Amino acid sequence: MATGRTHRPATRSRGIPEATVARLPLYLRALTTLSERSVPTVSSEELAAAAGVNSAKLRKDFSYLGSYGTRGVGYDVEYLVYQISRELGLTQDWPVVIVGIGNLGAALANYGGFASRGFRVAALIDADPHMAGKPVAGIPVQHTDDLEKIIEENGVSIGVIATPAGAAQPVCDRLVAAGVTSILNFAPTVLSVPDGVDVRKVDLSIELQILAFHEQRKAVEVAPPDGLPAAATTESDQGPDGDRPAVMPA
Repeated sequence: MATGRTHRPATRSRGIPEATVARLPLYLRALTTLSERSVPTVSSEELAAAAGVNSAKLRKDFSYLGSYGTRGVGYDVEYLVYQISRELGLTQDWPVVIVGIGNLGAALANYGGFASRGFRVAALIDADPHMAGKPVAGIPVQHTDDLEKIIEENGVSIGVIATPAGAAQPVCDRLVAAGVTSILNFAPTVLSVPDGVDVRKVDLSIELQILAFHEQRKAVEVAPPDGLPAAATTESDQGPDGDRPAVMPA
């Protein structure tokens, strides 16, 4: 069956840059949406816009996968979904443990998107003995005393830490010692791990602080200095390079 693509095996020995790897889930999300709408093909410009990148960068990223599309036709959506999923390792089942079943951990456990993206929540673990045996998202919570046994029995290599900051490093150390080599950290602290262990940090407060910075900057740029219209500046308002300072002197 014609797929509307030109494909050659990816040159895996070259490796894929980390920046490209970080964008692959963005492409996959956009492609999955197109697939759900039964869209058969997509141009690089359309897909780049949906993923929030420029089309030249998208074409460069796809070249690392060995996918070049077809001129005048574009990329085959279903094939790209498969290809990116394979490259990200999502065509197999990844058992995941979540440690720390407070509000955030419980919300993660209830997230329905894990299974459709190649991940299976194998166990929920918490230090509170009163939590043991209580079902969350249909999975009984287990105590941290059994952490090593749980990881071994389920063949877990990916751990999610959703504990308070003070407990995160000890939990991380135990996960690594038990064989976990990839950690998604939601705790508001920096984890120390040995070589060969990958950590991705998700800190919502930092992201909000960055947004607050941009909001503040936009407000300063919009507000005119006292006595001047919004578009007016004077030589005394400008810095040494002709730039207007972000905050006007009193």
